Amino acid sequence: MLVQLDNVVGRRVEAVGGQTVKHTGDGYLLVFSGPTRAIECARAINRDAEGLGMQLHSGIHTGECERRGGDLSGMAVHIAARILSDEEPGMVATSGTVNDLVVGSGLEFSPRGERELKGVPGRWAVFAVAG
Repeated sequence: MLVQLDNVVGRRVEAVGGQTVKHTGDGYLLVFSGPTRAIECARAINRDAEGLGMQLHSGIHTGECERRGGDLSGMAVHIAARILSDEEPGMVATSGTVNDLVVGSGLEFSPRGERELKGVPGRWAVFAVAG
């Protein structure tokens, strides 16, 4: 089943022009040219995973990253990882930054509250993509 999921992720990421940076053992680090593409891809992957009998967590943030060889690092990567950690399976969770950047895209969000994210300064607004 995991091979099927890898195929789904690869196909969906490629379809929106994204890139798989790495497989993290229990997830993927993916990069996109913009947050709307990331959301569209996460929603499609979640639907496909449900068809495989799996429920995934997705966390999306946008910000500065540092390329280190074939990997990405930086606070934006940590924020995305922390956003998804407290959310329900099947949900696409985003930071308030993403919510602000996609205004006018037609996407709808529901607020999930503000929270502290482990290892990240301040409190962060978290949203769930509707639908």
